[in-house]
Amino acid sequence: MYNPTVARLTYRALLGRRRAAILFVLPGLLLLIAAAVRGFNGADDQIAADVLGGFALATMVPLIGVIAGTGAIGPEIDDGSIVYLLAKPVKRPTIILTKLTVAIAVTMVFSAVPTFLAGMILNGNGQQVAVAYTVAALVASIAYSALFLLLGTVSRHAVVIGLVYALVWETLFGSLIEGAKTLSVQQWALAVAEKVTGDGLVASDVGLPVAVALLAGVTVAATWYAGQKLRTLTLAGDE
Repeated sequence: MYNPTVARLTYRALLGRRRAAILFVLPGLLLLIAAAVRGFNGADDQIAADVLGGFALATMVPLIGVIAGTGAIGPEIDDGSIVYLLAKPVKRPTIILTKLTVAIAVTMVFSAVPTFLAGMILNGNGQQVAVAYTVAALVASIAYSALFLLLGTVSRHAVVIGLVYALVWETLFGSLIEGAKTLSVQQWALAVAEKVTGDGLVASDVGLPVAVALLAGVTVAATWYAGQKLRTLTLAGDE
């Protein structure tokens, strides 16, 4: 279910000069913010949790997920080059799972790693804050990659839709409106982080069992549906 050739082509597309430059901007900004906050305020567990929750998990992770998830397949569909890939003797689920694996790996590297480094800068992992938000970034990376890969498969406006979801739904509605919080990947990931810290520094409006079930369910459902849409795209091309 993993094709090295498809993976290599996907990595090349995602880590080209333009996208790589964008991918480095947000992690770099997070580390600069962390260094500035530590310099002005010293080590403070609550401030570290606020910075990692407010910028890293709420903004950086979903935006990187948009870039990696949609970029793994969207451009190929837009320019028609996906037809050449579909003509190869590679199963459609293998294509989707390979691209998802690449998208997850890229999202994790560019979000979870800088989140951990920022946490270490902010308070040296006091109260397990750095580890908690790193774990949250890791699990969120999986769900975001699956969701945005699906968007890249079903819509030519996947980046715009993904940005609206990441910046409006997750950052605004998902943080402020009670009903929306239950349908927020950010809140699901926070439930995992809350379990790691366990001292009130991190809080989620979703219970851990529900959060884990939703993270797994959304990832599986999005991956399955992306595979189905790719099958439909093949049939349309054959016709």
